[in-house]
Parts: sequence; structure tokens; C-alpha cells
Amino acid sequence: MLRKALAPLAILLLIAGGALWLTQPATVDAAEYDDLTGDPERGETVFIAAGCASCHYAPGAEDEARLILSGGQSFETEFGTFRAPNISPSPEAGIGNWMLAEFASAVTLGTAPDGSHYYPAFPYTAYTRLAPQDVADLWTHMQTLPASDAASEPHDLRFPYSIRASLGGWKALYLSDDWVMQDPEDETLERGRQLVEALAHCGECHTPRDALGGLDTSRWLSGAPNPSGDGQIPGISPSELDWSETDIAYYLETGFTPDYDSVGGHMVPVVNNFAQLPESDRQAVAAYLKALPAN
Repeated sequence: MLRKALAPLAILLLIAGGALWLTQPATVDAAEYDDLTGDPERGETVFIAAGCASCHYAPGAEDEARLILSGGQSFETEFGTFRAPNISPSPEAGIGNWMLAEFASAVTLGTAPDGSHYYPAFPYTAYTRLAPQDVADLWTHMQTLPASDAASEPHDLRFPYSIRASLGGWKALYLSDDWVMQDPEDETLERGRQLVEALAHCGECHTPRDALGGLDTSRWLSGAPNPSGDGQIPGISPSELDWSETDIAYYLETGFTPDYDSVGGHMVPVVNNFAQLPESDRQAVAAYLKALPAN
């Protein structure tokens, strides 16, 4: 009788143990990074395309001060308020004492050096598609930036979203390095895919989410509610945007639309970043967007 009574409990413990194992924070294979040497110049291009400074400079910073990645900007969402942390090279307040593999685990898997999960307000769900060399280049460039001793401010999230451990289950559902566009036909589309789906993480704002906050890739880039609750972020898929490739590339360089309107809101830093990239990158994004199937 005792054996029969304990059998269901043993099964539950096995299920619980399996779920706990599956949702543990993952880390990269450090051996993948041991022999990599980062190039700071290539890393600067990754840094600009990924928009790192756009989120992590201090509120109100201007010009060169925006390269001091002291954090502090707040991002209002339906889950609560996220605050960007200090990611400057400061060993005490920032990430200066991290190893490259720890940085890679954070950027591509959303795992902190202490083994905790990062919230996906940090777009590692897009950065997970980055190649190890890109990550090494980015890391090397970031070590050249000014350090800040400003302390990172905590998030202010509603229950149950404040339970960080629950992110293991969320990652099991949504963290994937699969590409949305399969098998690009040429190098231009390949570069456009890398920029849109990974580095510039365009889908994070322009794609609708489900009830748990995961991207609905079946409606890729079709537009989404603003996370702050204020208005709608427009779609940029072929069904939503009828601009030509020339129009798109010009907008990403200048901020001007074909209707003589100008960029505003959170797209301002995005355009500022793209304007610093080679013309071929802006053309690659345009080609990618026009090559997508209609939603």
C-alpha cells in the first residue's frame, strides 16, 4: 500500500525535477570563445547596429556622453517598469570584471554571471542569433568606452512578473535562434536578415505579442501596441508599408518619409544609429523588408 501511495508522489517529483532542469539558466560553451580575438572596429559596427547606447546611456545625456553606458532609462510596459542597467566597463558598477563567455551568455541567452535570468526587455531573444565572433567584437569595443560608477536601478514589476525564476519557463517557450526568413537568396538579404532579425531587433517593437509576451512570428513585423500603452507601433511588412526600397533606405539615413514627414519617438535613436552604418546596410534592410511575404 505504501509503495502504491508513494508512486504518484515519485512521478510528481520527477516531473518537477525535469521542469526545474529544463528551465535552469543556460550558458554558452566557453570553449567557443576561448580562441576568439575581438576586433574593436568591427565591434563598433555591431554596437551601433544593436542600439546598445540607445537604451543604456543616462537619461538626458547628449552627444559623446551617450557613450557612457551608465543606464537609468525607464521603460514602461504592461508588466511594470524596466530600468536599463549600467553596462559600462566599470568593474564595480558595470560589467568590467566579466569574462567574454559571461558576456556572451548574457547577450545571447539572457543569463547573468550569477546564474539568474535577465528579463526579455533586454532583447537577447534577437541577439541569440548573433555569431560568436560578433559577440567577441562587441565585447572588445565596449571595453574601450568610458566607465561609470553609477549604480544600476532595480526594475519595478507587478506580481507575478517580479518572480525572476519564472523566466526559465518563458525562455523554454520563446527563446530560439531560428530565423524568421529562411534561406535568403543572396548576400544582401542575408545581411538584411542579420540586421532586422538580430542586431537591430526590429521585431521586438514591430511584431505583436501573445498574452505571455512572446513574439507572434506568424504576424512578423505587422505592427503592435506600444508597450507603454500609448498608441500603436506601425507595421513594416509589405502588407503594412508600401514604400519602395529607396524610400526605406532614405528614411533610415535621414529620418524623412516619402510624405515629407519626419521620424519621431523611439525611432529617432534607431535612425541615428542606421545613419552611421554603411549605405549597403540600409539597402540590405530595405531589400529584406520588401522580400517578406505579405501577412
